[in-house]
Amino acid sequence: MEEIRKIKNIVIGAGPAGRLASFELGKLGEETLVIEKKYIAGTCLNEGCMVVCALTDISRFIRNFKRFSEIGFIDGNINFDYKSACDNVKKTQKFLRKLNQEENESVNNEVVYGEANVEINNENVEDRIIVTVKLDNENELQKEEYEGKETLIFEAENLLIATGARPFIPNIPGAEYALTSSDILNLEEVPPKLNIVGGGIIATELSNLFSSFGSEVRIIARSEILKDLEPEIKSYVVKKLIDEVEIHENTEVMEITENSLKTDKGEFEGKTLIATGRVPNSEIVAAIVDLNEDGSIKVNDFFQTSNQNIYAAGDVTGGITLTPYARKEGISAARNMAGYLNKFDEIIVPQSLTLDLDVSFTQKRDIDEDNENVEDIIIPGLGGPHAFWRILRGETGLTKVSLNSETEEIVRASQISPSSIDDTAYLAFLMNMGIEKEDFDDFLEVHPSTDAYYKILKIM
Repeated sequence: MEEIRKIKNIVIGAGPAGRLASFELGKLGEETLVIEKKYIAGTCLNEGCMVVCALTDISRFIRNFKRFSEIGFIDGNINFDYKSACDNVKKTQKFLRKLNQEENESVNNEVVYGEANVEINNENVEDRIIVTVKLDNENELQKEEYEGKETLIFEAENLLIATGARPFIPNIPGAEYALTSSDILNLEEVPPKLNIVGGGIIATELSNLFSSFGSEVRIIARSEILKDLEPEIKSYVVKKLIDEVEIHENTEVMEITENSLKTDKGEFEGKTLIATGRVPNSEIVAAIVDLNEDGSIKVNDFFQTSNQNIYAAGDVTGGITLTPYARKEGISAARNMAGYLNKFDEIIVPQSLTLDLDVSFTQKRDIDEDNENVEDIIIPGLGGPHAFWRILRGETGLTKVSLNSETEEIVRASQISPSSIDDTAYLAFLMNMGIEKEDFDDFLEVHPSTDAYYKILKIM
């Protein structure tokens, strides 16, 4: 029988929520063990945001080359090696995973790789949280001290479940033939034709990437695409940023084959990639704590589950499934585990799409209450860094701000520009502070800039 080792805090999952939670616990001087099934830093680094960012850098280079060639001051050809690009992404991921582990170990945390199982042992009246880990000694970051061992068993005083989410696979005949976002780094080449099922941010970002790499891309959406965007912003995205992509809205998928997609509007040749959302990885404690209807883990304001010593944070709890939000949840949960009680206040959240130009947006949660007094201001994007050579083509982007005419507060903002991710993040922060239009009177911008928010709020 393997010896049971007692430890105060165990974090299962080392994605954005778990990694930041364990780091926070370590900084607070709390004994902490991190258990990761596969790769530290989770979906964001290994399959999601960072992969999209890496490939978008290449996509933008290709599009800029075409743009400059059309203007006439650059001539030549580009030969793109997709597999080489993916291999180099993997090299960078490997380097960053090592840094992320070293960061956690710098606060005296222990990191173990393997598949965890959670049980509640109440033989002695009091509930004991028992975590068994089937070790993955093939993982390059696993400590040598575990060599030769198959399992470890721990008893935790507090447990945080931060196991994230995985791509949702709808019940479609032939779905086993489809790719997901988890597969794109393992393709040997760019598919000549690609059918993307889904209409959200992931589907749109992937459509942009593969169309720029030479694929004939279609988006097939059961309803409409990009529902969360303002109509003018969506229109700009469709007409100017993913204009090479063929879009089929209100289309039902009937069957997926190895080399085609059958819909109620016809059959389309090519590989199929499913991007229809994500499902929480809550199975690890499904028999122990209460779940929500969508399978996510139910938590209170302190990230406690129905078992007061088991916490959960990040995508596994449903709600807003964004990396910065998961990080914030993880830190809040860690502080509660350490006895520094704090409630997680809902805030105005900035979001984005990574395309040829960044698309970012944010809004107040209670905007529906303000609709009668909301006034919209829309202006074209500004010329400036990474936008100058778009001016003559009328492709510098778009900015829209919605103001409450009574309170002069910003209730909604969207921007398409090279700087929109930073601009919208800071604007959301100011909106959380209750900033009003007149507060921008003394705002001094850095020039040159493609931030048009200040122009609307200060000048117009």
